[in-house]
Amino acid sequence: MFLRSVPRAAVRGSAIPTAALRTYRTASSPLAALNARPQTEVKSLAGRQQTRASSEHAISNPTLASIEKRWESMPPQEQAELWMQLRDRMKTDWHNLTLQEKKAAYWIAFGPHGPRAQTPKGEGRRVFFKVAQLLLVSLGLVYVIRLAAKPAPRTMTKEWQEATNEYAKSEGINPLHGISSEGYKGKGFVQSAPAEK
Repeated sequence: MFLRSVPRAAVRGSAIPTAALRTYRTASSPLAALNARPQTEVKSLAGRQQTRASSEHAISNPTLASIEKRWESMPPQEQAELWMQLRDRMKTDWHNLTLQEKKAAYWIAFGPHGPRAQTPKGEGRRVFFKVAQLLLVSLGLVYVIRLAAKPAPRTMTKEWQEATNEYAKSEGINPLHGISSEGYKGKGFVQSAPAEK
């Protein structure tokens, strides 16, 4: 295995290094794979050279002219490219930026578009009516469910709950603050209306 990779390594070493354009094919041996440079390094080198070149020159005024009106109609790819160009320009000294670039960068970052866009006219009224409609539907649903429900259990009558109060007093339940305490003036367990006859 090692002897197979030596001639390839010698050929690679004799080639003229072009860091931005060099690509390697994947090798089958583990040692040859260690010698190969990952493709991400090659791409990042090319990206740095392109960034350096693009950040040196100002973006043309026709590209930035009336960006406020054109931004929403631009395809997402063009929006991303323009923002990347502006971002690269902002990495340099801000005194080198043109006034048009500063205005465009500010508007793209903080302008009223996307999630910061103003709400359409009449949206509050539509939201109110939709909420009212859903509230009426839910109240109707509760009413229908209550019609189909069984009657309340016998323990939910006022008489049963008064009997529960008497039992709690006789057994001394919660003597510090509850129903069995001295001077208690609460309702105790009573929470329902009297039973219907």
